[in-house]
Amino acid sequence: MQANSTKFSLGRGIIYLLLILCALYYLVPLYVMLTTSVKSLDEIRSGNLLDFPLNPNSAAWAKAWGSACTGVQCNGLAPYFWNSVKMAVPAVLISTLIGSLNGYVLAHWRFRYSEIFFTGLMVGCFIPFQVVILPMARLLGLLGIANTTGGLIVVHIIYGIAFTTLFFRNYYVTVPEELVKAARIDGAGFFTIYSRIILPLSLPIFMVCFIWQFTQIWNDFLFGVVFGGADAQPVTVALNNLVNTSTGITEYNVNMAAAIIAALPTLGLYLLAGKYFVRGLTAGAVKG
Repeated sequence: MQANSTKFSLGRGIIYLLLILCALYYLVPLYVMLTTSVKSLDEIRSGNLLDFPLNPNSAAWAKAWGSACTGVQCNGLAPYFWNSVKMAVPAVLISTLIGSLNGYVLAHWRFRYSEIFFTGLMVGCFIPFQVVILPMARLLGLLGIANTTGGLIVVHIIYGIAFTTLFFRNYYVTVPEELVKAARIDGAGFFTIYSRIILPLSLPIFMVCFIWQFTQIWNDFLFGVVFGGADAQPVTVALNNLVNTSTGITEYNVNMAAAIIAALPTLGLYLLAGKYFVRGLTAGAVKG
């Protein structure tokens, strides 16, 4: 009994050690970014990356946030950060709502060729970004929204519908069919069943789609650089322009501060709602 207890404790100790090492592996780069962003250039050049800042200051953060950019010469992320907010929020909400309705229909209102329709949507999950650039540019031109924030919203809604439909459909098939049939017998229609039965059960999967879509849209660079005009570029494009601006001196502290600013929204979202992400992903894993 004592031997088994010792073996169990040793095994648990090894697991904890491995977890700590993995955590350090991922947290050390974040530590380096944070400490570098509050150091002066002289301190960065004369010290070690892992050294704690002697005289921390927020000058690099102020410069990284900055103001507007001219052409590719970016002096700050502020206007482009808000461009990303104006692009991501409506794109996430609309694509999630459409995906929810699609998933509801495909799970509980089957129609002729619904499986073929679902398969066609799933193909969209595997289409590389590069494949849709030319037809999407043509579509945005025809709609008159090329190089605008509205155009980027449309792009991300279209590209995200396949993913949100997949998530919602796999979640909604776990809702007992008997509930939907009973509601139909009682005279409930399409939207009544959706609002009274389906929606109250959907918080976990809505959080999954919110986090997934927001992360994909906020971190996107290709669509932003191709379809975003000078005044509509997202923060990822501005970050690239800022880091690659040639001023003769590489301001590592400003670059690190800018990278953290660009990553803060997605990081905060995962910290606040990460548990719902895991719960929603596993909810539809058994059936469907």
